[in-house]
Amino acid sequence: MSTNQQLIKSLGLADVFCIAVGAMISAGIFLLPGTVYGHVGPAVTLSYALGGLAALIGTLAVLEMATAMPQAGGIYYFSTRALGPLAGTTAGILDWAATSLKSAFAIWGTAHLMSTAWWPSVPIPVFGIGLTLLFLVVNLMSTAAAARLQQILVYVLLAIMLYYIFLAGQNMELTRFEPALLPGKTPFDAIRESGFLFVSYGGLLGVVSIAEEVRNPRRNLPLGIIASLVVVTLLYCLTMFVTTGAIPPNGLIGAYEPLAKVAQIHHGKAGYIILTVGALLAYVTTGNAGLMGAARYPVALARDQYGPAIFAKVYTSRKIPIPALLLTGFVVAAVQFLDIESIVQVASTVVMLSYVLTNLSLLIIRESGVMNYRPSFRCPLYPILPIFCILLFCVLIWMLGDTSMGISFGLIIFSALLYLRYGLRVKRQYALQQLVGRLAKPDYEVPVLEKELREVVRMRDGVSEDPFDRALEQAPVLVVGHEVTREELFELAAKAAAPNLGMDAAELRDKLIARERASSTVIAPGVAIPHVMLNQEKDKFQIVLVKCEHGIQNWGEEDDGGINTAVFLFASEDRRAAHLRALAMIAQIIMGANFERRWRLARTPQQFREVFLMANRIRVPKLARSSAS
Repeated sequence: MSTNQQLIKSLGLADVFCIAVGAMISAGIFLLPGTVYGHVGPAVTLSYALGGLAALIGTLAVLEMATAMPQAGGIYYFSTRALGPLAGTTAGILDWAATSLKSAFAIWGTAHLMSTAWWPSVPIPVFGIGLTLLFLVVNLMSTAAAARLQQILVYVLLAIMLYYIFLAGQNMELTRFEPALLPGKTPFDAIRESGFLFVSYGGLLGVVSIAEEVRNPRRNLPLGIIASLVVVTLLYCLTMFVTTGAIPPNGLIGAYEPLAKVAQIHHGKAGYIILTVGALLAYVTTGNAGLMGAARYPVALARDQYGPAIFAKVYTSRKIPIPALLLTGFVVAAVQFLDIESIVQVASTVVMLSYVLTNLSLLIIRESGVMNYRPSFRCPLYPILPIFCILLFCVLIWMLGDTSMGISFGLIIFSALLYLRYGLRVKRQYALQQLVGRLAKPDYEVPVLEKELREVVRMRDGVSEDPFDRALEQAPVLVVGHEVTREELFELAAKAAAPNLGMDAAELRDKLIARERASSTVIAPGVAIPHVMLNQEKDKFQIVLVKCEHGIQNWGEEDDGGINTAVFLFASEDRRAAHLRALAMIAQIIMGANFERRWRLARTPQQFREVFLMANRIRVPKLARSSAS
C-alpha cells in the first residue's frame, strides 16, 4: 500500500467506544421494540439478551483478527487473506451492504420521526435523502471531526437512556409480563427473534472497518468494542424490560415510538420531548457511524484491485475517501424507499453471514501456520467457540426465512460477478492455500502473504525498517536435514555467502574455522553465531541463517548437547559498527522468550527469516542508519 493511500490514525479508545455505541444504539431500541414485541410478547427482553450474547461470542473472532490486521475493510480484509479473493470479495460486499443498511435503517428512523412529529406532509424518503446528504458532509470534513461529533452525541444519548430506565422503572406493573409469550408463540420464536433484531448489534462491523485509523489498535480495539457491546446489551435489556412493564401490550404492539410513548404517558409532554430527542440522537449517531464505516469497504476492495480503482483514492491532507463515501451515500439514500421490516431482516442476515465468514477465517488462518499472524487479542476456547459460532449463525439465518436468504444470495452472486470482472486478473496468496498445500508438501509456503502481514504488524506497532532488516531480507537460509560436522557446516555457509560477497568460498570457510578455533562463538545452549571480519575487503556485509534439523554434536567445549541454530555474519572492516550492532541484535533475538518456539515451528526459508524479522529488538536510530547501511 502506498503512503498516500494510508488513512490517518486519529481515533483513540473513547472514539472506538463512542463510535461502537453510537453504531448500535438507535432504531434497534427506539423503533423496533413495538415490532418485535408484536412477534413474541414480553419474552422479547430475552431475545435482546440472546442477540447480545451471540454478538459478543461472534465478535471475539473479529477482535482477534482485527488486532492482527488492523486495516481498512475489516472483515473483508481478514477473509481475503484467510480464505482467498472470492470469499474476501463476498465478505466485502456483504459487510458493505450490512453496514450501509444499518445506517439506512437509522436514517429511516430519523426521517420517520421528523415526518410524523413535525412535518407529516413531507414524505419520509425526502427526509431520508436530506439526512444522508448531511452525514456525508460531516464525514467529508474528516474522520476526526465525525468522531468528535459522535462522542458528544453518544454521551448525551447514554444520559437520556439512563434517565428513561430510571423513570419507566418506577411505573412498571409486573402483571404485564404474564404470559411471557403471546398466544401461539413458543420459546423457539423468542430465539428466532434474536436473529431478526441482530441488526441492532451490527454496527460493530463498521467500527472494525475503521481499525486502520485507530491509535494503538492492540489495546483500543478490544477494550473499546467489548466495553461498548456489554454496555449496549445491558441498556437494551433494561430498556426493553421497563418498557414492557410500563405500558399495556395493546399500546406497545406495532408502536414506532414506544419509548417516547411511555415517557408521554407517565411524564407528559416533557418526557415525550426528552425521549424524542434521545431517539433523534440515537438515529444520528448510528447513521453517522454507519456511513463512516461502510465507506471503508469500497476502499479496501479497490486497494486490492477487486473493484474500480477510483474507490481506493483519498483526498486532501486529511486523507478522506471521497469516492467511497459518495457511493455509500447514494446506496443509503436509495434504501430509504424500501419497507422497514425488509431492511431489518436483510441487514440482520448479512451481518450474521459476515460473522460466519470471520469465524471460518479464524479457523483457517490459525491452522495454516502463517508465521506473521500476530494478534494481541486471542479468541478464547479455540477451536470450540469459532465452530459453535458458525453453527449458531447458520441456524439463526435459516430461522429468518426464505426472503432474506434470497436477497443475501443475490448479494453473493453480485460479489462473484464483481470478482470475475476484476479479481481474476489479480494473483494473491492466502492462508487456505498454505493449509491445503501442506497436505501434499510439508514445507509449502505463501511468502507474499507473510511479507504483507509483516508490514501490517509493523504499521500497527509503529516499527520502521532498518538496515538490519534489509540484511535479513537478503540473507541465504540453509535447512540442513542430514548430519554434518562443524567444518562441513562452515563450508555450506561459506558457499551460500560467497556469491553476494564476491569472494572465494574456500577462503571464507578457512576464516570461519580459524575464528572458531580462536574462541567459541556458542552463545547459548544449541545456538552459535560464527562471525568473521574481512579485513582486505570494503563495503561487505552478509548474514546466513542456518537450522540444523539433527543438531551438530561436538561443536566445541561450549557445545552443551549440539548446535541446531547458527547465524553466520561476515563484514568488512569499514562495516565494523554494523557488524557489532548485528551481533548484539542477533543475541537479543535469540535470547527472546518466544524465539525457540517460533524457530521450532518454522518450516520454510522465508519463515526462518520472519522469525528474525518479526522479533522484538532494539531498532537502529534513524540518525545512525546511514553509517550502518
